[in-house]
Amino acid sequence: MAFHLIRGDAAGDLGDNTDLDTSVHPPQARHLHFAVDAWAGDDLIERFPVLLVTDRLAAALDASELGSFQLRDVEITVEPEGSELIEELGLGALPAFRWLHVTGAAGRDDIGTDAQASLVVSDTALAVLREFNLDGSDIDNYEG
Repeated sequence: MAFHLIRGDAAGDLGDNTDLDTSVHPPQARHLHFAVDAWAGDDLIERFPVLLVTDRLAAALDASELGSFQLRDVEITVEPEGSELIEELGLGALPAFRWLHVTGAAGRDDIGTDAQASLVVSDTALAVLREFNLDGSDIDNYEG
């Protein structure tokens, strides 16, 4: 089975209310606050060391039989420049997002992360993700 490394759109940064355990690498978030400042419509957002997905992508992942992840709540705020960009692009309102907490291992599970907390998915998982907007994501073969 082939695997793929996905680097999602950044679209913002960790917010002030994020609680990270930095005693481990990659750091582990205990509470996630994400401050959106540049969302352009992608259903997958990545900011080291976390991943976010829109509610609609979260529902598709939840309905799949992929496993190796948990969908968690995330605190979202939108910075003024983020609101301006969303308006300029005619995207309407920012959709709801979920924190995609990945528990799988890269190159073994359908959805996993590598030592740098980058998302690595199987062909099966990539097929699900490709049903959504990944325009801001870079997708490469994973060599593991």
